[in-house]
Amino acid sequence: MHRHGYKGKKFNRERDQRQALISGLADSLIKYETIETTLPKSKEVVPYVEKLITKAKKGDLHNRRQVIAGLQTISSAHKLVDQIAPKLTNRSSGHLRIEKTSTRRGDNSQMARISFVDNLSDTVPATSQKTTKTSEAKPSKLDNQSTKEEASK
Repeated sequence: MHRHGYKGKKFNRERDQRQALISGLADSLIKYETIETTLPKSKEVVPYVEKLITKAKKGDLHNRRQVIAGLQTISSAHKLVDQIAPKLTNRSSGHLRIEKTSTRRGDNSQMARISFVDNLSDTVPATSQKTTKTSEAKPSKLDNQSTKEEASK
């Protein structure tokens, strides 16, 4: 028996259970921005989420609906499209990383942590910080006129 043409791991589950498992892991990854699961599950969920991120970066209505269909909750789909995808625009691929952690105590299974490569916790992008600093440093012409009037009084 050969395994040609078969893609992905079975995880000893039926097809609908596998799809629910992967979409649930993807949902948790977007919600918490990092999760820890077994290594084979993490290797299966990363390409799934990468494709969702690519659709979310386009951001039109059709791709937003496809992202909603690929995740279990609408709130996580909106978080991916509205908050996470704009922060990942400078990267074309490789948005996620898999780090091997310890082995599980019960069955000695290899565990892994999935997280985003870029730091998503920044609330203000770096470009807007630079513009606020430069705008504070330069006084406007109106301020100069008001100070001249006060000085002449």
